[in-house]
Amino acid sequence: MTLPRTPSFRLNGKRALVTGASSGIGEACAVALAEAGAEVWLAARGLEKLHALQAEMAAAGFAAHVLAMDVADVAATETLVAEHGPFDILVNSAGLARHSPAVATTVEDYNQVTDLNVRGAYFLTRTVAKGLLDAGKPGSLINISSQMAHVGGIDRGVYCATKHAVEGFTKSMAIEWGPARIRVNTICPTFIRTPLAEQTLAIPERRAWIEEKIKLGRVGEVTDIMGGVVYLASDASALVTGSSLLIDGGWTAD
Repeated sequence: MTLPRTPSFRLNGKRALVTGASSGIGEACAVALAEAGAEVWLAARGLEKLHALQAEMAAAGFAAHVLAMDVADVAATETLVAEHGPFDILVNSAGLARHSPAVATTVEDYNQVTDLNVRGAYFLTRTVAKGLLDAGKPGSLINISSQMAHVGGIDRGVYCATKHAVEGFTKSMAIEWGPARIRVNTICPTFIRTPLAEQTLAIPERRAWIEEKIKLGRVGEVTDIMGGVVYLASDASALVTGSSLLIDGGWTAD
């Protein structure tokens, strides 16, 4: 009898682009991929935090590079990806939230959130995939979505709309690029303790609502995302595409 062997979670020899890497989930994903052996490009608009992260990662023995990138600027992003790619792995963690009741949504807020969360994410994913297709390489493209891509949320009409859209184009792209062995998936976290979430967690009644909805009874930490992103980036998930990995503590279970 020949025992089956677990596929490797290692990412040695892989090149990964992580957007929104200057803080929170993006930073944690970048570190997780580097720990698994990937050479990581840290991308965000602000360079100061990226350089600080790069220095910490270098001190830990990880290979990391810095790219100034505004995902909402499609033309500039396409140029950067063409110059530095192809990338075997994409983690698109760049995102924006402007929470308000739907009746109070401004056109400016709507446009800024959708420009980054949908338009920017769509064209970034497409651009990285094009580099892989041109090179004849397989790859794993991961969009950081949200549990709010599967449910509704208080004062989150625009944000929910953008994350539902990410789920839609992720599935379509997975179908289109499957024959080229380019996998496209999402990670859908619950509320994770990051600077972006603090505006909500600081409101006692909202914090109570969140902890009631999360069946495991606690707010998420960025470390809760790290195992999932390595799984989706690696050969351990070789048959997974067009899927959503819900890291939500059971929020969407009911």
